[in-house]
Amino acid sequence: MIVELRFDDARPRAWMVRLAKLLDDGRCEIQIAWVRTAAPRPAGLEALFELERMLLRGGKPGGSDAVSKDACGRPAQPGRNPDIVVDFTDRERDADCNPRLYLRPLYNGAAGEGAVLASVLSGDLPFIELRNEIDGEILDAGLPSAEVAEGLSGSLDTVMERTGTLLSAVVSGKPRPTPRKIAGFNRPYSRSPAAYVLGGLAFGILKRIYRLCCYSPHWRVGWRYTDDAGIWNSGDLSGPRWNAIPSPAHRFYADPFAVSWQGRTFVFFEDLDHRVGKGTISAIEFGETGPIGAVIPVLEEPWHLSYPFLLQHDGELWMIPESTGNRDVTLYKCVDFPGRWERHTTLLSGFELADATIVRHDGLYYLLGATRDGAAGYSDTLSIFHSEQLFGPWIPFAANPVMLDRAGARPGGNFVTIDRRLWRPVQDCTYGYGCALGLAEVTELSPTSFSQVVRHVIWPGPLWPGRKLHTLNRCGRLELIDGTSIQPRLAPRGAANRAAAPQPVSQPGRLAPSADHRPAAAQSGGFLEARQAPGSECQVRLMGRRAERSAGS
Repeated sequence: MIVELRFDDARPRAWMVRLAKLLDDGRCEIQIAWVRTAAPRPAGLEALFELERMLLRGGKPGGSDAVSKDACGRPAQPGRNPDIVVDFTDRERDADCNPRLYLRPLYNGAAGEGAVLASVLSGDLPFIELRNEIDGEILDAGLPSAEVAEGLSGSLDTVMERTGTLLSAVVSGKPRPTPRKIAGFNRPYSRSPAAYVLGGLAFGILKRIYRLCCYSPHWRVGWRYTDDAGIWNSGDLSGPRWNAIPSPAHRFYADPFAVSWQGRTFVFFEDLDHRVGKGTISAIEFGETGPIGAVIPVLEEPWHLSYPFLLQHDGELWMIPESTGNRDVTLYKCVDFPGRWERHTTLLSGFELADATIVRHDGLYYLLGATRDGAAGYSDTLSIFHSEQLFGPWIPFAANPVMLDRAGARPGGNFVTIDRRLWRPVQDCTYGYGCALGLAEVTELSPTSFSQVVRHVIWPGPLWPGRKLHTLNRCGRLELIDGTSIQPRLAPRGAANRAAAPQPVSQPGRLAPSADHRPAAAQSGGFLEARQAPGSECQVRLMGRRAERSAGS
């Protein structure tokens, strides 16, 4: 199979080299056709890219860097008719070319690199679509996240990397989910490239100054006891007051998971020392009124650990911490609760998968996580694996990645069941990593299909001050979230002593969500009962006007 990539001959860039290598999987031949277009080039664009390379990336190479045409791959030869054409220009389709597929990436509905830059200059990354020019059908689509997109050049790099993610799936012939439509992505304003780049550099300087004064980001874990199902019942953060687990100024806590085991309840979480920059897993015991005693170290590896997903299986307690730095998904067994864990088996390896979350559904195990390839974001691409046994083998979905969506791909905690309907918390990264929490109903889950609908989005605010909110879990009456706060590097005198007690969070009023976006059981006016079940799925059922409590299993 011959795949022909058509690029603008005036703009050979490094992202083209990477994309050609991504598509060259050994089952196809890649050839490059250089096309002359009339697309305008913003004045001084290359100089601005070079400025960002030196000041934002410290001289490191990026996808916007200029390269030679020879570096991009073998040029197309007369008589070698392609089976698939991928046209990155805005020129009309070549009428003399009759491939099986003629793909054109669209960015907010327009073609070409200029369309990407126009979207970024208007304030956001574009919605990506792959259109088959033969019949006009949209074959795949997605909305990338921008958490690693620094500047104009970094944004271009991210968008083209995620275009490659979609193209790789379509060109390989994988089954694709029905592309969704997104409205409202056009912004009413636009800046010049120079203004955008200079503004980005100024903002980068401000961020560096802020990080000299404060630890950033600085996460904290929020907790409370509720007699109903809390957020899953109300669809917001209202209810009993939120408290924060105190931490030393130089450490943050995030990604809380709780379990009741051997008659005791512990909350496990990521524990990151800002001075080291590497996460470990720690835990703290909870009693009837809150935390008991001190935080204890639980698990450390040479690489970064976070998101300590917990599950019970065959009478044993297991943990899957995120370990993207080691490019694997590893299952640990608890040998002495809560502080001793042994590496048991590697479930997946050879790629980055963040926030692995397992659910047992219709007799099978499903593992969901955010996957990453190349230089794009960490939070916009969802991949799923299934297995008959917890220990594997784990079989990837043929349609992986099943979703490219910054607002609903990355897991944010345990699954729950509400009135026999499956739900999961998801991270909404529309305005940055972990900025909000979505409540998504999983409407279809089988070894060959997946679909979900985000029914409601919860933002930090007066009830949980800060700029981020990205985890939701519970165990019995104990409900857990997390978020960020401002933490000066020089803590006020006496702060260490105050860290011994839970820190209450003020809540001046209720943030009422639209009832149309609440889970169906919450709209009924009753309470929900939530408990942690084997396999780590949180079972939630409607209890009428009275909430009955059950202990975590």
